[in-house]
Amino acid sequence: MINREITSDIERALTRQAAVALIGPRQVGKTTLAIELGQSRNALYLDLEDQDDRNKLTNPKLFFEAAEDRLVILDEIHQMPELFDTLRGIIDAGRRKGKGKGRFLILGSAAIDLLRQSETLAGRIAFIEMTPLVATEVENFRSARESLWLRGGYPDAYLAESDAESFLLRKDFIRTYLEREVPMFGPRVPATTMERLWTMLAHNQGTLLNSSQLARGLDISSQSVTRYVDLLCDLLLVRRLQPHHANVGKRLVKSPKVYVRDSGLVHALLGLRDLIQLSGHPVVGQSWEGFVIETLLAVVPYAQASFYRTAAGAEIDLIMKFDTGVLWAIEIKRGLTSKPGKGFYHSIEDLKPDRSFLVHAGEDRYPIAENIEAIGIMAMVKELANVSM
Repeated sequence: MINREITSDIERALTRQAAVALIGPRQVGKTTLAIELGQSRNALYLDLEDQDDRNKLTNPKLFFEAAEDRLVILDEIHQMPELFDTLRGIIDAGRRKGKGKGRFLILGSAAIDLLRQSETLAGRIAFIEMTPLVATEVENFRSARESLWLRGGYPDAYLAESDAESFLLRKDFIRTYLEREVPMFGPRVPATTMERLWTMLAHNQGTLLNSSQLARGLDISSQSVTRYVDLLCDLLLVRRLQPHHANVGKRLVKSPKVYVRDSGLVHALLGLRDLIQLSGHPVVGQSWEGFVIETLLAVVPYAQASFYRTAAGAEIDLIMKFDTGVLWAIEIKRGLTSKPGKGFYHSIEDLKPDRSFLVHAGEDRYPIAENIEAIGIMAMVKELANVSM
């Protein structure tokens, strides 16, 4: 059992809200974590994909009233979206009795779908995203982080006995999503078309989204590409990183960058089975970039994340803006020691961030230029954690 850092976030949310929604892709560990949390709370667990558990909710109002002193965990809530109307009444009745906190822990696999269904619980529900494992949740050794980068953060794939077994598990995961999850949450899309799109996104990891180019490669419309990418984002499998808008008097790129969020899925989609194959592939730098971005955003999920790029090519991989208005600029390089390009320095001059970093794959920390520091990923995490305190 790997301790997940969001455990404390969920516990705090249950003390301030009646319902907490834990969202994340399948097989990321939501059910395992929820059951572990529920053990100390005498929780009642219902898997809504199980017909027997659904039958227990033939009269959900009576069922929930009988369990008013217990935390109720509702897994795969999309199977019974009509429950949200009932939950609102139960929560409001509980508040009048002074029992309005920590009543329900709701698990879901699709972010937008769950948000849409839960509109009736506005003011009564907190949302927490559970990502695959990130670098802060594995052993603090470079070898462990390299394995996590290669295999990705889905627990079964990361903990597999070998790279070969991990690769097969990830291929099975992809097939499951194509044949089951995509048809469940989105429009009818041929599995082969979605797999080709997903693979094309992996080949173009961390590049600007070009729907027209993807559409030509798939022989479908650009509008269809946009809808399919939207679906992969809703399923928390793909991240669209938006461009940073600044009044700098220069023409800025307007298209988002797209990342397959789990590096292990990137490598499985591209057929990269081990670190040797990965190190020689053109995607290696962009894969590492996406891996670092997911780790950093897991530390401060509330920060506004974007990238900066001008039409002339000046670029910063990640811009983080905090609630205080503080702006950090982060460049990401795969090398153990690296230097930023001229475009990074030009971008710093444009934006004048409060702090600037180059995150590399090594452990050393040293100044590169005035207000620009080279730093390893774990030291960067500590800097972000201090901001969030």
